[in-house]
Amino acid sequence: MRLTDVVAMAAKVVKLPHLYRFGTSRPTSIAAKRRNPPGIRRPKVFVEPIKDYEWKYFRGDVVEVLTGKDAGKQGKVTQVIRARNWVVVENLNTHYRYVGKTGDYRGTYVQSEAPLLLNQVSLVDPTDLKPTEVEWRYTEEGERVRVSVRTGRIVPKPVFQRRDGIIPEQWKDGPKDTSVEDALERTYVPSLKTFQEEIMEKMGIVETRRHRKSYWY
Repeated sequence: MRLTDVVAMAAKVVKLPHLYRFGTSRPTSIAAKRRNPPGIRRPKVFVEPIKDYEWKYFRGDVVEVLTGKDAGKQGKVTQVIRARNWVVVENLNTHYRYVGKTGDYRGTYVQSEAPLLLNQVSLVDPTDLKPTEVEWRYTEEGERVRVSVRTGRIVPKPVFQRRDGIIPEQWKDGPKDTSVEDALERTYVPSLKTFQEEIMEKMGIVETRRHRKSYWY
């Protein structure tokens, strides 16, 4: 098992406080903790539950915005927040805000994408680049795929990308990358000796000195 898998498993078992309100920031980030301070109960947000096997939107999908100032525009999904039925579309539904505001500094004016609800976007059919409803079906080989209701064509799922944008299947190790074999190689054998004793044994140093007798009374 890789270290990234262990870290991902540890992140899943993080116990969130009661009535935690999800946002665009990860629950373990400083921004999320600032929006959910301990001892303050924020108003509950009611979200339509969608089961995992019925979820149809993934990071990397191309969608079209149906409402708002960017209606009719298409973009790529960069973030999915299932707890709120949200998707964030690249460079669409943007707003401006100040970041890093302090008492004597107004902050930096930056542009950021606001999340969209699932009923505000629609998947784009890759055959004609038009929005369409999709549903899950099975192929003759037993593979579960998304199918366009309008055209009957398969809407393939995007290639899995990590949060840093790397696609594991397409990654090629460079000259400075550590291979999996080297990372899993066991190079240390634990023992009951101290670090100094291990160094002395490795260098062939023999300690001939003896501690003086001491008495507790």
